[in-house]
Amino acid sequence: MLTAQHKHEISRRRTFAIISHPDAGKTTITEKILYQGQVIREAGEVKGKAGTKAATSDWMEMEKERGVSISSSVMQFDFLGHRINLLDTPGHKDFGEDTYRTLMAADSAAMLIDAAKGVEAQTRKLYDVCKLRTMPIFTFANKMDREGKDPLELIDDVENTLGIKCVPVTWPFGMGDRFRGIYHLIEKALYLYKPDSEVPEIIPLEDWSSPIIKEHAPDEYVLNKFIEDMQLLEGVVGEFDEEEFLKGKLTPMTFGSAKNNWGVDVFLKLFSQWAPPPQARETIQGELISPDSNMFSGFVFKIQANMDKKHRDRVAFLRICSGRFERGMKVHHPRLGRELRLAYANQFLAQDRDTVDEAFAGDIVGLVDTGNFQISDTITGGAKFEYGELPRFSPELFAGLSIKDPLKKKQLQKGVVQLSEEGTIQVFYDPIVGEQEPIIGVVGALQFDVLLHRLQVEYNLDVKLQRLPFSVARWPKKEGKLYDGELQGASRIFKDKKGQQVVLLDKEWDVGWLEKENPDLEFASTSF
Repeated sequence: MLTAQHKHEISRRRTFAIISHPDAGKTTITEKILYQGQVIREAGEVKGKAGTKAATSDWMEMEKERGVSISSSVMQFDFLGHRINLLDTPGHKDFGEDTYRTLMAADSAAMLIDAAKGVEAQTRKLYDVCKLRTMPIFTFANKMDREGKDPLELIDDVENTLGIKCVPVTWPFGMGDRFRGIYHLIEKALYLYKPDSEVPEIIPLEDWSSPIIKEHAPDEYVLNKFIEDMQLLEGVVGEFDEEEFLKGKLTPMTFGSAKNNWGVDVFLKLFSQWAPPPQARETIQGELISPDSNMFSGFVFKIQANMDKKHRDRVAFLRICSGRFERGMKVHHPRLGRELRLAYANQFLAQDRDTVDEAFAGDIVGLVDTGNFQISDTITGGAKFEYGELPRFSPELFAGLSIKDPLKKKQLQKGVVQLSEEGTIQVFYDPIVGEQEPIIGVVGALQFDVLLHRLQVEYNLDVKLQRLPFSVARWPKKEGKLYDGELQGASRIFKDKKGQQVVLLDKEWDVGWLEKENPDLEFASTSF
């Protein structure tokens, strides 16, 4: 039974993901958010060079070497009375599927854009996922310490490219070398920043037209530009509407520089004020489960093997959707149709973990997994409902694997299976050849690099790739359900890891031929 204290714990949860195009500064702002939340004493650089601290959220060895986020990270901390669950996602398009699944576990998103480039391709794709879920979105225009687009042009870019109303909450006071700070339109205060300090000087004002502003402008151009922008904003931009924001129709926009930790504190305060608590979720049975329901429930959105290479561990990341989690509790696993005891669970700061005794709706916990869990699995306190599967998208690149030492073939099969269960790769099998010769499918070439690297580092396997001519995977469906019957015009029919029939094709054009030969079937680009 949930007590009033338990319901209070749920109400103070805030779970969000950071999305952006690569190189917009996502990992940097994640570090500064953790720094503002007093989780770390020193914000790390994205790339761990000699004498610098590597980024906390980039914990994999390859991430530290390349300075790119490969795997979603989970970080939890307290800020202004809220328990924050921050999900740092890969920005690179090759790992978009991991980001998609992570967004399914979030209640809101922070969209980071490069002030010099505006809304970029990967940002648009990730925004579309948020839009499908009507997810509330905050926008942070980063790198204001460099020359970039005019702030009004950035707002226009967000509104026209993404089709969402953009309401600035802060406004830059200068840009590039002449950037001096931000004006908070709601607080009516000027936040001034200095190159040698992350702590702003906050100057309360009657409004933006106060003569005090002139005293802090570096030159006439910055002052006149600021006044001109404010005059335009008064006539064009409306006020922040919280209801429209929660419906995903409006995004509050703030400005700053994550590298210098300027404006990140303001963003965090706004997030704490406006971000929604855990929301009700619908099951595939059509039932709406409230977060403060007495029934515990959650779903697995990510699996990560070998976070601790010494112990060859495997962790299933669970988004708690309702009720209260207790370590050692018995749960029902609908897919397996049996009961499990959750003896070991952790909460995370990227790779670092602490044993957790209780957690609540909105929290992310890591379950030590011995092979019971798969991505999309639901677990409940006893009820027999499910939240539904997360889709897998069609790979675009395919390859076979070969190993020099034939005695390690079983070890290779084990590694491939584990990595496919994480969602890092997709695996297909020729029914005639069997599981001895798996075909690997990925969305982008960088995933092949990650695969070979992890097989080498985590499994001590020297493996070679042989690229295959396929570029498309399609799952045949009939009346919305996966079809396992005969197909006309398909020369190569394979099975995925679930045993579902899938067609691998050389070119997208071949899909049209299949549809013509099988008019009563649909050939889907996603698998459930």
